[in-house]
Amino acid sequence: MTSPGSRPPRRGLESFASRDFRRYQLARVAVILGAEAQSVAVAWQVYSITHRPLDLGYTGLALFLPGLLFLLPAGHVADRFDRRQVILVCYALQILCTIALLTITLRWSHRVLPIYAVLFLVGTGRSFSGPASSALIPHLVPEKHFVNAVTWGGAIFQFANTLGPALGGLLFTLPLAGILARMNLGGTGLEGAGIVYVCTLVSLVWFLVLIGTLQVRPGRMEHRDISLKVMLAGFQYVRSMPMLLGSFSLDLFVVLLGGAVALMPIFANELLHTGPKGLGMLRAAPAVGALCMSLVLARFPLRRKAGVRLFTSVAVFGASTVVFGLSRNLWLSLAALAVLGASDMVSVIIRGSLLQLATPPEMRGRVSAVNSLFIGASNELGEFESGLTAQLFGAVRATVIGGVGALMVAGIWSTLFPSLREADELTTALRKTTPNSQRPEPQPEPLQQ
Repeated sequence: MTSPGSRPPRRGLESFASRDFRRYQLARVAVILGAEAQSVAVAWQVYSITHRPLDLGYTGLALFLPGLLFLLPAGHVADRFDRRQVILVCYALQILCTIALLTITLRWSHRVLPIYAVLFLVGTGRSFSGPASSALIPHLVPEKHFVNAVTWGGAIFQFANTLGPALGGLLFTLPLAGILARMNLGGTGLEGAGIVYVCTLVSLVWFLVLIGTLQVRPGRMEHRDISLKVMLAGFQYVRSMPMLLGSFSLDLFVVLLGGAVALMPIFANELLHTGPKGLGMLRAAPAVGALCMSLVLARFPLRRKAGVRLFTSVAVFGASTVVFGLSRNLWLSLAALAVLGASDMVSVIIRGSLLQLATPPEMRGRVSAVNSLFIGASNELGEFESGLTAQLFGAVRATVIGGVGALMVAGIWSTLFPSLREADELTTALRKTTPNSQRPEPQPEPLQQ
């Protein structure tokens, strides 16, 4: 389906012919900038209070648990209700959470438990918005432009990730005390994390305004009432598709073992001695690499040998993690993280295309919810795992062991899931690989509003 306001596409920019796609991505830029800046502020704030790696891990755990608890209803909601409305409600909750973080900073700046409670609510909003957002994308562009949309979506995401952490580090260290004093606003506590949270609020409001103007109305995809069978349909479909199961679980174990994001405050503060600005640079480096790779792939798209390229990118990801863990030079660390981000971008585009192209429209919310569980486990739970292993073995050993583990997983998964390794072109023909006995019951096409 193509939204109104289309215009003739240019090579490499086909997805931008859709008015709704343009507005959706513009909204994402703003909200990701705010979210990434906020994540830097939260991480630095928590570590400044406790000085314990394990407490950084708890921030990831607080974000991950809601995705586990609300997995089934989140997928059903994305298929049962207007996905645009679901996104609006979830990000309204994010606004309330950011206001709560700002209040905690101003009044209880030396307590971490309230921060964890708010992060749990942030994770709750993400658990419902993630499947709805993922399932909304195919409605914004024609099917033939979907891989291009995934590629540009990744590029835009990484562009915001490039600026967001650096913006967070910059805002955190702005010398606002003197400026506020001259404005008779001294003692407001907006320095540091406070000013970051104010900027995040602005980005969230802008996101809601743009999403509210989308003209696409996907309507109801799932017409059956809620039941355990309906909610579990996403798991059943993934289980029937070894290609999807292998893709989801590969990301889970590789990032679970190889992710070093949670430990970056330790590397920045104790090993590279660069402070908050250096932390912002480290957080931005993977996004720089990913952005460059996504721009290349937008112009020269992946056409063949998707499976082989997926496993190659995962191996490069693991090797780059090892280099980062062993580095004591800021520029070498940044280079390793940039290569890591570039390789991960290849994986993201292939896995994102597999998810949507191999899944029927009426199932995309629930299958996306299953994928969100794997992604949440690999990211947020991976942060907890990194914090725990760093507490036990030290940050360097934990990072190197994780990178080696990612390399091992790439080799094992290429053997366990031959259909994923042998995947070639990214088209809707991938759905035909599902055994008929395993396919979900067909659902009537919804009326477009």
